[in-house]
Amino acid sequence: MADETEIKLPKDVVMYILLKFPVKSLLRFKRVSRNLYTLIQSSIFINLHLNRNITTNDDLILFKRSLKEEPNLFRSIMSFLSSGHDDYDLRHVSPDLDVPYLTNTGGCTFHRFMGPCHGLIVLTDCEETVLFNPSTRNYRLLQPSPYDSPLGFHRSINGIAFGFDSIGNEYKIARLAELRGEPPFNCFTMKEWRVEVYELSIDSWREIENVDQQLPYVHWYPCGELFYKGASHWFGHANRARVILCFDMSTETFRDIKMPNTCHYKDRKCYGLVVLNECLTLICYPYPGCVIDPAIDFMEIWVMKEYGVSESWNMKYKITPLAIESPLAIWKDHLLLLQSISGYLISYDLNTDEVKEFNLNGWPESLRVNVYKESLALIPKNREDNIRLSI
Repeated sequence: MADETEIKLPKDVVMYILLKFPVKSLLRFKRVSRNLYTLIQSSIFINLHLNRNITTNDDLILFKRSLKEEPNLFRSIMSFLSSGHDDYDLRHVSPDLDVPYLTNTGGCTFHRFMGPCHGLIVLTDCEETVLFNPSTRNYRLLQPSPYDSPLGFHRSINGIAFGFDSIGNEYKIARLAELRGEPPFNCFTMKEWRVEVYELSIDSWREIENVDQQLPYVHWYPCGELFYKGASHWFGHANRARVILCFDMSTETFRDIKMPNTCHYKDRKCYGLVVLNECLTLICYPYPGCVIDPAIDFMEIWVMKEYGVSESWNMKYKITPLAIESPLAIWKDHLLLLQSISGYLISYDLNTDEVKEFNLNGWPESLRVNVYKESLALIPKNREDNIRLSI
């Protein structure tokens, strides 16, 4: 019966009707007939569906927290949330799921959730890397990097990025690795930067040659790795100056963006990067745990009016200090989502200054938030570990 109906309707009409449905319904429709399966699985339909969702305001939240079960043993959980009757009412849109593969020890406070990029998100603890579509629940454990430390050196991963190479039409993960001398040679002054790039289509890592060895030293923050305008962004410092280090996913080259003049090497502040009203936005907040002077230790939000032009930084908000561990995301262009010192998810309304604490909490420092739109983006099957979680 379903096939007969499809034959009577023009393909573009069927496609137009299907674009009205959420991903959960579309996944069910794929089981109705071969024709529907082929249509919904097609790159044309997936791109139309993604572009339609980009123009809508139905943002969803992927919320991760870790819960302590035994000494130094944690369970990490993902929740899928949406707004209820108003902006201050978060509801679950599907059951919670365990985070696959990532460490379940105290290192859970260093989990990184990067993206979204076309609806896809990368989950990593620097050892394991998982590509995840929160809409379809498909995920895949990626090949580990084959690069190790040469004898006499220690290799540490300072920056990780996930994005899309629009020229090569390719998803990429980039890792900025630092090699430092260690015992028995004890040559700590020896340092070398290496850049590893993973390409999804070929399921393979490679190292970039001729990496600039004068790169800034990269710092990691829970809200500090952002893909925007075709480039990934990290926080760094060089010559006592704070900068934003950018890595272009297509050209695989680096560049710096100067931070506002009020950001300096010893300013007792941490940082976050978000996109607010389609502009690169910098969040400066007091270092967690330090004694706050309410007269000077404000949270500042700077908006870059013209991307890449450091002179266009404009401080848009100056907020009375809050007892937070870090910012996590911007939601609906006016709600700043943060994790409190006590491990609760809270929001700050940039329009009304209202603070809301949600009944969502985890081990302090373990909270992560990723705001995404529904997507049917496929994760290529390259190995037997491509899995779909229950939806």
